[in-house]
Amino acid sequence: MSDRETQPVERQLPTDEARDLLALVRDIAQREIAPTAAEEEDAGRFPREVFTLLSEAGLLGLPYDPEHGGGEQPYEVYLQVLEELAAARLTVGLGVSVHTLASYALATHGTKQQQVEHLPAMLGGGLLGAYCLSEPSSGSDAASLRTRAVRDGEDWVLSGTKAWITHGGIADFYTVMARTGADGPRGITAFLVPGDAEGLSAALPEKKMGLKGSPTAQVHLDGVRVPDERRIGEEGQGFGIALSALDSGRLGIAACAIGVAQAALDQAVAYATERRQFGHPIADFQGLRFLLADMATQIEAGRALYLAAARLKDAGRPFAKQAAMAKLHCTDTAMRVTVDAVQVLGGYGYTADFPAERYMREAKVLQIVEGTNQIQRMVIARHLAGPESR
Repeated sequence: MSDRETQPVERQLPTDEARDLLALVRDIAQREIAPTAAEEEDAGRFPREVFTLLSEAGLLGLPYDPEHGGGEQPYEVYLQVLEELAAARLTVGLGVSVHTLASYALATHGTKQQQVEHLPAMLGGGLLGAYCLSEPSSGSDAASLRTRAVRDGEDWVLSGTKAWITHGGIADFYTVMARTGADGPRGITAFLVPGDAEGLSAALPEKKMGLKGSPTAQVHLDGVRVPDERRIGEEGQGFGIALSALDSGRLGIAACAIGVAQAALDQAVAYATERRQFGHPIADFQGLRFLLADMATQIEAGRALYLAAARLKDAGRPFAKQAAMAKLHCTDTAMRVTVDAVQVLGGYGYTADFPAERYMREAKVLQIVEGTNQIQRMVIARHLAGPESR
């Protein structure tokens, strides 16, 4: 690898506090995350100690109320933190995004008492969350979920199986969407389920082509009993909460995608300026220079798109369409850029000696999670042309 020093991303940040925050995150990423990323991903090891460190540094609750342990940072800043973490290791960046998603329901729809009781530990107490919406038979069609919650006195009894759960089996709490009423979106309610609840278990983690350090597993709920105090929002409000959470979560995926793409570009540039063929660095050849220029332009466009959506959210304006656009564009960009990075490295790019092939494998999943990119196109089209006529 070249000794050429990678230049930090030139960021537009709203405050000095935000600039200091990004400097802290970059330092943690370079010292505590990036040096062991390749080895730990290859071994399939989840870095729980890194998440403990991030919690202690106040980085697991950045967009939430400081009264309950949050950082009160705008999404414009929080997403750039995710990008830096994902550039160092996607398992960490994605994990922080999922934890934020899992905390969303309680932070935005919980009662004051629920927030006082649970949020401090969730946001700054070392806990790690998981978000449970998808099921084996309901992925994109989430409104058809079958996990059921039945009222029993002052408790609810949850039974069913959730699928594709990031942090499944290792999370300290699960935000679970379960059916409490009739079929369809209006019969779904949200619950906060402890990770050690009796009757809750996880299957063996899925064997994935990438993102091997981040456990993804089915979560089984076999008569899990939770008190009504752990119901989030009103009965039947869960699907609306879930969709609102996903709008924000998609921005997190977009930022993570740009982080992976930026890491791939940085490696491609470093390699191209060192590798010599025909007596010149391969970066001297116009075909490769144009390829690098296209990669960099796509990344900058993606970053601008997710930040524009974030600023809408921070201003309290509708942003669902822009979140879908950001998720679509940024994850497609990550796929293109990482494939091109492998091409720049040639045969070396196809080996595990360089992380380019890992970036390419990881980029693929970002086109799938939190709504496939085909679903994003449907969301965008509905905003443009209205619902489909059927």
